[in-house]
Amino acid sequence: MKATGFQTLVESDRGTFEVQTAAAGPSGRLPLTAEMLLERPSGDVFGLTQNAGMGWDPRELGRPQFLMLGTNGGLRAADGRPIALGYHTGHWEIGLLMQAAAEELAAQECLPFAAFCSDPCDGRTQGTVGMMDSLAYRNDAAMVLRRLVRSLPTRKGVLGIATCDKGLPAMMMTLASMRALPVVLVPGGVTLPPTNGEDAGKVQSIGARFAHGELTLEQAQDLGCRACGSPGGGCQFLGTAATSQVVGEALGLSLPHSALAPSGQPIWTDMARRSARALVSLAARGVTASAIVTDAAIHNAMVVHAAFGGSTNLLLHTPAIAHAAGLRRPTVDDWIAVNRRVPRLVDTLPNGPHPTVRAFLAGGVPEVMLHLRRLGLLEESALTVSGETLGRVLDWWESSERRRVLRERLRRADGVAPEDVIMDPDRARARGLTSTVTFPRGNLAPEGSVIKSTAIDPSVVDADGVYRKTGPARVFVREKDAIAAIKNPGAGGIKAGDVLVLICRGPLGAGMEEIYQITAALKHLSFGKHVAVITDARFSGVSTGACIGHVGPEALAGGPIGTLRDGDTIRIVIDRNRLEGSIDLVGDAGRALSSEEGARVLAARAPRPDLSPDPEIADDTRLWAALQQAGGGTWGGCVYDVDAIVGALRR
Repeated sequence: MKATGFQTLVESDRGTFEVQTAAAGPSGRLPLTAEMLLERPSGDVFGLTQNAGMGWDPRELGRPQFLMLGTNGGLRAADGRPIALGYHTGHWEIGLLMQAAAEELAAQECLPFAAFCSDPCDGRTQGTVGMMDSLAYRNDAAMVLRRLVRSLPTRKGVLGIATCDKGLPAMMMTLASMRALPVVLVPGGVTLPPTNGEDAGKVQSIGARFAHGELTLEQAQDLGCRACGSPGGGCQFLGTAATSQVVGEALGLSLPHSALAPSGQPIWTDMARRSARALVSLAARGVTASAIVTDAAIHNAMVVHAAFGGSTNLLLHTPAIAHAAGLRRPTVDDWIAVNRRVPRLVDTLPNGPHPTVRAFLAGGVPEVMLHLRRLGLLEESALTVSGETLGRVLDWWESSERRRVLRERLRRADGVAPEDVIMDPDRARARGLTSTVTFPRGNLAPEGSVIKSTAIDPSVVDADGVYRKTGPARVFVREKDAIAAIKNPGAGGIKAGDVLVLICRGPLGAGMEEIYQITAALKHLSFGKHVAVITDARFSGVSTGACIGHVGPEALAGGPIGTLRDGDTIRIVIDRNRLEGSIDLVGDAGRALSSEEGARVLAARAPRPDLSPDPEIADDTRLWAALQQAGGGTWGGCVYDVDAIVGALRR
């Protein structure tokens, strides 16, 4: 970088001074009628003027109008070179999907519009002040996207195109809320894994591994450079981005076999074109979002989430989508019931060895649904944006050429059997795949907590399928102090056997930040599987290990976790088969306690003197935290329940 002189900043080439003061404007005539001029709002008429001014042929301005909403980021040259970078690969190529969809809408004799609300990267903001804006951003984006829909009153339907951790849930909330409009979701796909390197989840632990001497500087430089095998798409694992794509398709909002398509490839842009076609067809038939996003669709989404072993962040996003659609929000008990009934069938990263592109080739969401249908777990009468019921979609998929050819492609390209990526229940059971999520309670989490129990390292699980750990608490109120302790190989560092407790990181303290840098470090350090994590924050979808989050009440809301001290003895029990668990204080100053005695000790303690919100939390996020708390809090999906908020303000 270098400073620029004043004259260079303020002076221009004289040739730029030849300023044109008027122009002829478009030729032709607007397709106005007397009825339009007499009866329609002036905005509808002026909109046609604007459309002509932007260069569209005036003779075509009477076509049906459809809005495309995208989460694009960055500026790409025509050959794909970056002119200005986006925040992440997930939104880098979204513009190509929008272009393909727009061309199809034009071919269908419709008038396409496009608007954008970009999204952040949770990987980029790990461990930074930006992470405190991450979850709050979802609600902000959904509001902006809804306002954009309402700001084009003449639209006949909405095509939402999004990929990643917050942009895609926000888009689904938006589409679900447009109850009287036809809507279709286009998932932005996934990036490819490198042919020789680490995926984008594991590579985020290179700092901790270097600190412990488990990577050289040269190895870290090399691995960090080439984790993304292709320039576009969400990460290669079943984190929040990929899980959101899966849930969107399971809701019926996307065409069958849309989720997890490899970004930038012909099969991906073909999906955008067919989605545009589907939107026009829904509009012609009068099928709107309220017919797609129903209680049956929410049920199917929860079932498919469990079968994939998806990100625990969807426990926040699925209730938010239901709320946007005006439906009952699923409760903790609903999630428990689903996860007890539904086996995990998908063996992808981070729970298994396969990247998400293999899950796509193995059949993706419809392939998993075939197995779930045989188990009687799906609502087959649910309508999808294909215009047909889920049952009809699965009938097509089972005998489709698409299914046969792509599964064979996986065998030829990677030498992997599709049945090893997406398994039938018997094969999954024999391979040791366990159900997805457990909701531990106990004297430290009276309102509950969550752990992706299927992702606990099997080597630390007892033969009966139960993870048991009793160890000393190492309590932190700032994430930076916790990660410093993990990276510290000396006397003050985290050691095997410790229970790392991170508090004041829930909605009130830090916007319920995602602490993947901590869970990633522990997963990929040689001793990390012998350390447990308990927090009122949340986890990345790629997190694995004995990591318990969403602890409620959070420390700053008076939760007993806010009274823990260093050295307290904590007992964790997670039954991965029965999906039951507990987290309890069972020792105080060397004195053993029952869980009941521990509850009394916690109730008698004063809160820790260092409890406080993070000093860097923004006022925007503090406002979000207060509003979502009034709307049902974490277990209600962190939504803005307007009636509840207005009622609270009037009291």
